[in-house]
Amino acid sequence: MDRDILLACRDASLGYEHRALLEHLTFTVRAGDYLCVVGENGSGKSTLMKSLLGLLPPLAGTIDCPAQRAGAIGYLPQQTSAQRDFPATVSEVVLSGFANKRGLHFFYSAAEKSAALMNMGKLGVLELQNRCYRELSGGQQQRVLLARAIAQQPEMILLDEPTSFLDVRHKLDLLTILTRMARKKNITVIMSLHEIDLAEKVADRILTVKGDTQFGFGAPGEVFEEQAIRKLYDIEDGYFDPLFGSIELKKPAGDTPEVFVLAGAGTGISVYRKLQRENVPFATGVLYENDVDYRLARLLAAETVSVPAFAAPDDAVYEKAFETMRRCGRILLAGDAARTPNAPLLARAKAAGLAVLDAKTEGWTL
Repeated sequence: MDRDILLACRDASLGYEHRALLEHLTFTVRAGDYLCVVGENGSGKSTLMKSLLGLLPPLAGTIDCPAQRAGAIGYLPQQTSAQRDFPATVSEVVLSGFANKRGLHFFYSAAEKSAALMNMGKLGVLELQNRCYRELSGGQQQRVLLARAIAQQPEMILLDEPTSFLDVRHKLDLLTILTRMARKKNITVIMSLHEIDLAEKVADRILTVKGDTQFGFGAPGEVFEEQAIRKLYDIEDGYFDPLFGSIELKKPAGDTPEVFVLAGAGTGISVYRKLQRENVPFATGVLYENDVDYRLARLLAAETVSVPAFAAPDDAVYEKAFETMRRCGRILLAGDAARTPNAPLLARAKAAGLAVLDAKTEGWTL
């Protein structure tokens, strides 16, 4: 079933005093969509948020947003140090979310006070209602502001880099709440983020902006392609793995591996990263190409001996791996070789007198 379009940008140019910071924005957002806006610092993400709120009219093109006209948008701005130090109680901050619909009424109604209590309960801050806002942690403050944003039962919520200043736990709490709101309440969430790994995990639509223009728009799997991310952020040293949404530093210097890692079934990841940190070029194998170890090895290893998924390694593959092991002279056993195709390799290495170090030994070093 088609969902209502809540936002349509058509060749919109946005900025200040006839100076466009973003140009040629064209995308649509439907009810219940979860859109993340991703781009470099200074790429216009905050300008886009202000334009969606109606605070900055487009310099060219159009922004059609029924929720804006109906006053049905909740907003979490970037927090400044002054805002984080705001001298009001939690209850007063949440109640202020009703301010723009109260007109000339000076006092909050019983219904508004009841709704504020209910929203504080939903966001897990009810027990903080009499606490001073500035005394709260960053995560608590963000939940209070979200309770304020949903005070008017909005159709759409805009969040400008809401995960800034939050630790991992509070990031997860906030994103879980937003996902639940989008899925269960059919509330549209539009959020700017720096963390592309989080954006890939929570959003069903991604808008990327670079320089002064739209760089990409679509599903995460379409937009977060490895080469596209390299171009978006001008990455020269390092890699982005779109499957896991992880960023990796560049591989160790040198094309000649100094150690061979017998890995597979996820056992090699921590070993690969330790070798990368210590700038030790390494080879690894034999890996199936659908193995999680292979995803990282292709980025960090100087050489990788692999076979297609579900294909049994033949004698030529084993011979190639053994010759690479012999050139390295040293072998790191990352896990149980019996769980991988590498049991024959391990036996042959020991028979040849090659040095085998168990990487499961705490504090191992080369």
